[in-house]
Amino acid sequence: MKILVTGGAGFIGSAVVRLAVARGHHVVNLDALTYAACLSNVASVADSTLYAFEQADIRNRAALDRVFVTHQPDIVMHLAAEKPCRSLDRWPADFIETNITGTFNMLEAARTYWIAQDRPEGFRFHHISTDEVFGSLPADKSVMFTEDTAYDPRSPYSASKASSDHLVRAWGETYGLPVVLSNCSNNYGPYHFPEKLIPVVILNALAGKPLPIYGDGSNVRDWLYVEDHADALLLVLEKGAVGRSYNIGGENERSNLELVQTICTILDVLKPASESYADLIEFVSDRPGHDLRYAIDPTRIREELGWRPSVTVEEGLEKTVRWYLENEEWWQPLLARAGVGERLGRA
Repeated sequence: MKILVTGGAGFIGSAVVRLAVARGHHVVNLDALTYAACLSNVASVADSTLYAFEQADIRNRAALDRVFVTHQPDIVMHLAAEKPCRSLDRWPADFIETNITGTFNMLEAARTYWIAQDRPEGFRFHHISTDEVFGSLPADKSVMFTEDTAYDPRSPYSASKASSDHLVRAWGETYGLPVVLSNCSNNYGPYHFPEKLIPVVILNALAGKPLPIYGDGSNVRDWLYVEDHADALLLVLEKGAVGRSYNIGGENERSNLELVQTICTILDVLKPASESYADLIEFVSDRPGHDLRYAIDPTRIREELGWRPSVTVEEGLEKTVRWYLENEEWWQPLLARAGVGERLGRA
């Protein structure tokens, strides 16, 4: 099976690329190599005969048509997108152009190719999205996002991702394009670009810098280890029903404060300092539209496809901290990039 992965030099996309190649799939990695992309994320598979790279922007329809004709994929996994924390710090037009127009271009390029190939039965367009499209949940832990939860996006990022989800469904209904969708909870793990909470906390702690937490740290997220997510995505791709959507969660709800305290405890053991890393915690002004809680009900993917996460958040965080401690050569060069080490989104 040949898989075209968009955004394959990013955090989640590179995890998918590495796992797909390891399982014997041919992979074409299409990435524009914007600020958070790192080809070093896929260095372990770059020399494989199963791997090919195309530097292209999903906003460029002609480039997409060329990639489809050249590589003739059996499957599309669409992960390329502008990332959430910068939708408040940068002009939101970037999010409209990439997440909405870019997805439209991908759908049309895929549809054109699919028709030219005489509509092969096994072709799939798998659109990977986020739980942020559903809005915010109350503190009551009995309430969770399901695949039937109404969309209620609250930020430029989540609104653009909600729009892309609707486009994908529309191309499935209107044109018969065989689509499948998934919406995930917050990812973490190796190769996470250091602008998000977990990598920022780890690297700031190692540097003896403040550990910034929005507001009072009470916002809750469901944490999903990125390698578990990649495994779930390939399963959805192979066994998910056409036209169906699947919520992928880590079954690990934690408040931001609890999460940071856990990281500090792990660092206290693995890299002891003169004082506890928790002493570096600093509460900063909250960001606009900061949803209180996200939590995914994973019943559908568990019952229909038999998938569950392999690690608890504590186990996954220890694996993540160890990876950053052992891979300074990966993150050290990134420290010079704009925004790295900062908590973005307070504009």
